[in-house]
Amino acid sequence: MRAGRYLDAQVCCQQALDADSSHADSLHLMGLLSLHTKQYDAAVEWLARAIRQAPKPEYISSLGTTLQQQGRHDEALNAFDKALQIKPEDPELWVNLGNSLIDMKRPAEAVLAYQRALELDPHNWNAAYRCGVLFYESGGFEEALPLFNQCAQLRPKDAQTLHMRAATLRGLRRFEECLADNTQVHKLDPAHPLHCNNIGDALLWLGRHEEALKWFDKALKLQPDNVDALCNKAVWFRQNHQLKESAAIYERLRLLHPNNPKFERDLAYNHLLIGNFEAGWSGREARWRVPGRPIVYPNFSQPAWLGGGDITGKTVLIYADEGLGDAIQFARYVPMVAARGARVILVVQDALHPLFAGMLGVQECRTYSSSSPPSEFDMYCPMGSLPLAFGTTLETIPRATYLPPISAERVRAWESRLNPRDRLRVGLVWSGNPKHGNDRDRSLPLRTMAPLFDVGATFVSLQKELRPHDQVFLSEQTDILDLTADLTDLAETAALISCLDLVITVDTSVAHLAGTLGRPTWVLLPYLPDWRWLLNRDDSPWYPRARLFRQTNTREYESVLDRVRNELRILVVNSPKRPQAKSFSE
Repeated sequence: MRAGRYLDAQVCCQQALDADSSHADSLHLMGLLSLHTKQYDAAVEWLARAIRQAPKPEYISSLGTTLQQQGRHDEALNAFDKALQIKPEDPELWVNLGNSLIDMKRPAEAVLAYQRALELDPHNWNAAYRCGVLFYESGGFEEALPLFNQCAQLRPKDAQTLHMRAATLRGLRRFEECLADNTQVHKLDPAHPLHCNNIGDALLWLGRHEEALKWFDKALKLQPDNVDALCNKAVWFRQNHQLKESAAIYERLRLLHPNNPKFERDLAYNHLLIGNFEAGWSGREARWRVPGRPIVYPNFSQPAWLGGGDITGKTVLIYADEGLGDAIQFARYVPMVAARGARVILVVQDALHPLFAGMLGVQECRTYSSSSPPSEFDMYCPMGSLPLAFGTTLETIPRATYLPPISAERVRAWESRLNPRDRLRVGLVWSGNPKHGNDRDRSLPLRTMAPLFDVGATFVSLQKELRPHDQVFLSEQTDILDLTADLTDLAETAALISCLDLVITVDTSVAHLAGTLGRPTWVLLPYLPDWRWLLNRDDSPWYPRARLFRQTNTREYESVLDRVRNELRILVVNSPKRPQAKSFSE
C-alpha cells in the first residue's frame, strides 16, 4: 500500500483474512484501502470490525478520518476524542482532533488541540502550520508569525509555509520581510501568477511603484484575468493619479465578476476623488455588500431611508458607520433630516457623544457602548449614506454649522492652562490610527515636523496616541506644550482647539473637528489622499477655512513641511502680539 500498489495490497489482505477473519491489522488495512478509493461505507464497516477486535487508537483515528470524509463531523469528533482517551500523548491524534474541530467551526478549541500537539512534538509541522493559519485568519498576526517561523525551520524551502509567512508579515506591515519571502516563493514556483502579484503588492506598499507595476504585468501575462493582479494594477493607476486607466480596470472586473460588489465600491472612490459625486455616492453603497466589512449594527427589519418619500412624523435612526472623522464630516446632515419633519435618534462612538449631545434636531443621542440598538424607529440611515440621501454635489455641500455651542467654562479652563497670547498658538497632530490601511502614507514621525519649531509660535500637541519613537522625541522638546492627558473626549479637544489660532494636522479626525469649528486648519496630505480631499486643489469644499498641503509625486513630507514652514513664518510675522483674551463671561 505504501508503494502505491493498492490492488496487490487488497489481494494480500484478503489472503490474510481468509486465514484469520478476525485479524485486526488486516481489517484495519482493508478499511484504509476502501478509504483510499472513497468507498466510505465499506471503510467504516472494515474499521468498525477492526475496532471490535482490538480498540487501538490508530484504528479509531482512521474511523474518525473516514467519518470526516463523509461529512459526519460530530461522529468524527467523538472518534478522535475516544482515541485520545486511550493514547493522550500521541501528537498526531491531537492534530486530528484539531482538524475535526475546524470542521465543526470551533477554531478556538482547535488552536488548543494544535498547541497540545506542539507541546508533545515541537517538530510537528502540521500542528504548527494549521495553528498559524487559524491565528492568521482571526487577525492574530503576532501569534501566527512564530508558528510560521517554526514551520520554515522544519521545511526551509516549503512554498506553502513561505507564502503564509509572507501574508502574515504583510498583516504586520513588515513589508521588506514580506517581499523577501514572496521573492523566495516565486523562485520555488515561478509560473504561478499569485506569487508575481504578491511581490508587486509588497513593492507597492514600499513605495517602489515602477517595480511593482512590472510584477503586476508579469502576473497578468501568466493569467490575463487574474483578479488580484487586476485590482492591484487599478490601485497602482489610482495612486499615480491615472484615474481613467484605473476606472477602465474596475469596469473590466465588473464585467468579469458582476456579482462582486468590491469593484463597484472601489470604482465609486475613483468618482468621489474627482468630485463626480452623483456616481460616487450611489456606487459607494456597494460597501454594505462587500464580504468581511465590520457590521456596526445587525440587519434591521425596518427600511433604509436614502432621501425618498415624506418623513414627517417618522422616527429615523442615524448611526455612525465608519470612523470618528467620517462622523464629524457627515453629521452636518443630521439637522437637515430633522428639518424634514423627522424625529431623529443618533447613535455614535463614545468619544463623540459629548460633542454631539444637544445637536439641533436630535431627539435622542446614544452611544454604542451604553445601549443595545434601538428598536422603536421607522427607518434608518448610516451617516455615510446621508450625502446620497441629499443628492450632494460639489456645489451643494452644506456648511458644517451643526455643533452645539462649546461650553464657555471648558474654554476658559483650557485658556488658563495655555501660555499668554503673545505668540501664535498652533495645534499639532502628526499621526493617525496605526491600524488604518493607509497609515504608512498619511502619518509621519514628529521628528519630521521639527523644522517648524523655530518660527516663533507656541505649539500645542493634540496628538492623543503616541508611538514609542514620538514619545521619546516629544519628551525632549521644550517647544511643544502637551496637555493631551486631559483630552478625555472630543468635546474637550474642541474646547482646546477653540483656544488656538491654527491647527496643523495630518488626515485624522482632528482635521474634521477643527474644520467644523471653523478654525484655520492646515491639512498635510499624501500624494494619493482620501477621496474627501479630492485632487489638485489647496482648499476644501467641506471646510472653508482649511488649506491643503499635498505631497508631490516624490511622496515625501519634507518638502511639504518646507512649504508649511514658509507659510507659517509669514503668518507669525503678520500676526500682532495680542493681550490675554477675555473670558466669555467678561
